[in-house]
Amino acid sequence: MTELLGRPLVVANAGVDLFADELERQDVRVERVEWRPPEPGTEGALARLAGEAGTIARANDEAIARLEDAQPVLAGVGAARDLLPDMSARTILHAGPPIDWADMSGPLRGAVIGAAVHEGLAEDRDDAARKAAAGAFEFGPCHDRGAVGPMAGVVSASMPMVVIENPAHGNRAFCTFNEGLGKVLRYGAYDGEVLDRLAWIRDVLARVFAGALARLDEPVDLRAMTAQALQMGDEGHNRNRAGTSLLLRALLPALIELAEPEAEKAAVARFIAGNDHFYLNLAMPASKAAADAAAGIDRSSIVVAMARNGTEFGVRLSGTGDRWFTGPSGTVDGLYLPGFGPEDANLDIGDSTITETVGLGGFAMAAAPAIVRVVGGGAEDALAATRAMYDIAWGESRSYQIPALGFRGTPVGIDCREVVRTRLLPFVNTGIAHREPGVGQIGAGLVEPPMEAFAEAVRALAGP
Repeated sequence: MTELLGRPLVVANAGVDLFADELERQDVRVERVEWRPPEPGTEGALARLAGEAGTIARANDEAIARLEDAQPVLAGVGAARDLLPDMSARTILHAGPPIDWADMSGPLRGAVIGAAVHEGLAEDRDDAARKAAAGAFEFGPCHDRGAVGPMAGVVSASMPMVVIENPAHGNRAFCTFNEGLGKVLRYGAYDGEVLDRLAWIRDVLARVFAGALARLDEPVDLRAMTAQALQMGDEGHNRNRAGTSLLLRALLPALIELAEPEAEKAAVARFIAGNDHFYLNLAMPASKAAADAAAGIDRSSIVVAMARNGTEFGVRLSGTGDRWFTGPSGTVDGLYLPGFGPEDANLDIGDSTITETVGLGGFAMAAAPAIVRVVGGGAEDALAATRAMYDIAWGESRSYQIPALGFRGTPVGIDCREVVRTRLLPFVNTGIAHREPGVGQIGAGLVEPPMEAFAEAVRALAGP
């Protein structure tokens, strides 16, 4: 039967496709509706939150407005001990939610060891490990101090950090300089090459970079630069080639004019130009400054932080303060460097998912189809990833637009209710660290966050 009372029959199908397939064979027009049952154990919380839909909507509108109105700018450079609150000589910060030495993964332990030796807190690897186990160091999340760090995310007192200011809301965020790829501290490596590079970053790069910034007529507008980079093929997380190029273009005239040794200026220019990920460590604190501006809004269900420490994944909501909601870090499905495979990989790690939190990274994959050559899949998968994220996002970005989608804004503002209601998890691309300390990066790929973290957040927001 293809007609009812003389009119064409139209059927909406939700769920199993068998019924829809059969009707289409009979020339019935079918509207397919994607539907999944909510995450088990959250039905009561979702029902309670449904009774507050109007209040939550107003809170979410305010959170997204604040996030979108943020104007992060690159304002300067300083040492962690001078910028971050309660940063003592023995403080070592890390990515993700809180964790103790006993529970740290290999790459995070490796980064802690490297930082301890770099700071002169330990003589060598064994000394650093003994002292860490004995409680000689104070550990804490970067996020708790207004900072973010890629992969292991380790920050120690003398490390230079970029300063990102958001004059629209009066807050700041911080991040270390990007070391490059491969055998680097953030992936858990700590040999002499790594330590020499850290010292050069501290003693040369930071000084020359800060001097170039000071010569600019105005601070670098990172929202505008990131928006332009997206239209040049970046997604702001695992592809930053355009952003790094735009930054170097903005800095180069000032860099040339600096009264610094020519060899040092040339070395800084070569380092930035040869490190496609240099811009990541600006995109991350810029995202942190915007997300922090959206935090602290009562009853908002918007996610304002996602972070992983290599053991656990954690989220924070705008409406639940500084509380972390956690689940186990996921296994990355990706492409590996020669000689490595899944058996060598650590679980997901890093604060860089702050980019997905503001509509970049996995949420902007459609702007960067070339990223699939690094993380796997095809160009059509990049488009599909972004399209899917609109289903769990509260809004669309005014600034970050995707040419392949008709300059539609990226999905922005992860609504934890929609994540558990649809069972559709945020799409994340990431690097892969070796599971043992001291090795470094071994690949890159895609990973699913744990549903447990979002379910716990929904239940907390709903209350008893």
